[in-house]
Amino acid sequence: MPFIPHTKKDIEEMLQTIGASSIEQLFDEIPKDLRSGELKEIPEGLNEQQMMRLLKERALQVSDDLNFIGAGAYEHFIPAAVWDITSRGEFLTAYTPYQAEASQGTLQLIYEFQSMMTSLTGMDVSNASLYDGASALAEAVLMAVRANSKAKARKILIPMTVHPAYRMTVKTTVHNQKIECIEIPYDPKSGVTLLETLQKYNGQDIAGLVIPYPNFFGQFEAVDALTDWAHAEGALAIAVVNPMALAILKEPGVWGERGVDIVCGEAQPLGIPLASGGPYAGFMCCRQEWVRQMPGRIVGETTDKDGKIGYALTLQAREQHIRRSKATSNICTNQGLLVTAATIYMSLLGPEGLARVAQQCHTNTKHLVDQLTQISGVEKVFSGSYFHESVIRLPKAPSEILEALALCSIQGGYDLSKDYPELGNALLVCATETKSETDISLYACALEQVLHANKKKVSELKTVTVSEN
Repeated sequence: MPFIPHTKKDIEEMLQTIGASSIEQLFDEIPKDLRSGELKEIPEGLNEQQMMRLLKERALQVSDDLNFIGAGAYEHFIPAAVWDITSRGEFLTAYTPYQAEASQGTLQLIYEFQSMMTSLTGMDVSNASLYDGASALAEAVLMAVRANSKAKARKILIPMTVHPAYRMTVKTTVHNQKIECIEIPYDPKSGVTLLETLQKYNGQDIAGLVIPYPNFFGQFEAVDALTDWAHAEGALAIAVVNPMALAILKEPGVWGERGVDIVCGEAQPLGIPLASGGPYAGFMCCRQEWVRQMPGRIVGETTDKDGKIGYALTLQAREQHIRRSKATSNICTNQGLLVTAATIYMSLLGPEGLARVAQQCHTNTKHLVDQLTQISGVEKVFSGSYFHESVIRLPKAPSEILEALALCSIQGGYDLSKDYPELGNALLVCATETKSETDISLYACALEQVLHANKKKVSELKTVTVSEN
C-alpha cells in the first residue's frame, strides 16, 4: 500500500469540496524560488526482494576496522543488556506519550533519563531529549535569545573550537530569525578560547556565549572564567558538553560563581552505537528560571488520589500542544528509543562505571598520543590538557595518510585540513576504552610504515601490521 492511499477520485472530491483546482494550489503561498520542484535524485520505489538485496549490500560495507576517529561520534563498549532490553516491544515500538495516562512506563523512563542528565550536568531541569547534539545547540541558541530579554541585538558568540558541524547547523537554523553568530578565534598554541579575545566585546549587547567542554580539539576551555565573563556582560552561558567527560569533570552547573544557564550536547556516547552514521539523540538542561523557554517536553513525578506514584507530562512547549506562535520550537522531538538505551546504559554502569570508562578513555588517548609523537615527523599541535581526543600534525597530507591506513584496516582519525586549514597537516585522533595497548601499538606501527614506506605497496603494509596484531 502506498504511503498516501488516496485514489484520484478521492483527491478530486476533496479538492472540489474545499474549492481548490489542484493540490499545487494549496501551496501557492510558498514562493516559487523556495520550492524544490521534482525530486530527480530520488530513485523509484523498490519491491521487497530488491530492498532486502540493497540492505544486504549496504551491510557488507560496514567494516570492523580499528577506529580512532572520534570527532563527535564515539565508539564505546555497550553491554549486551542495553539493547537487549531496549529492543523489547514495549520500548522499541513506543514513540512518544501523547496519551500520558496510558504511557506510564515510557514516562517513567523519560523521568529517569531527565534525573540522570541533571545529575551529570549539575542543572535543575532536563527535557526529554532532542534530535541530536547539533540541533540541541541550535535550540539552545534560540532559547538564550528568547530568555535574555535584556539583550536586544540578538548576537551569540560561538568559539571556533565548537564542532564545525554544530556551528553550521546553528547558522542554518537561526539565520532567518535574524540572529547573528559571531565566531571567536582560538589560541594557536593551546587550542582554546582566551579570555582576552573576548575583551573586544566588553560592554556590547550579547545574548549568549557558547562554551564547549571538551572542545572539538579535545582541549579544556577555561570554563569558570568564560562563564563569569558571560554573566558579567549580561549574556547567558551555554555549555555544549560530552556527557561521558562529565563523569570525571566538573559539572557545568557549578562553573564560575553561579554556573551556566543552559547545557546541551550529544547523548550518543551513552550506549548508542555508531550505526553507520546515526541516529543520534540530543539533550538539554537548564536552570529553573529558564524552564518555560526550554523546547520539548518535561516529565514530572506525582501521586494519584490513592497516593500511588504516577508520571505526567509536566511541560509541553511544542506546536502540537499549544498555539504555534507560542511554541518554543516547531521541530524538536524526543528520541525515545535512543533515550531508552542511554537510560539503561547509565543505570547499568552507574556513576562509578561511567567514571571508570571516562578515565580509561583519557588514559588510552594519552598512550596513543605518546606513541604517535615518537614517530619522526609527527608532533602534538596544542599544549595543555585534553580528554580523549588530541590533534597531531603529520609531515604529509592527512587525506593521503588516512587512505593508506584504511587499506591497513585502520580508521586513523579526522582530517582537520578542510575545517581548520590554518593548522596545516593536522589530524584529530581519539581513543576510547575499547582500544587495547595492542591496538594502539598497531596504529603507531602502521602510521610509521605509511609515513616512511617510500614506494612500498600498501598491501604489504597491511600484511605486516595484521601479522603483528
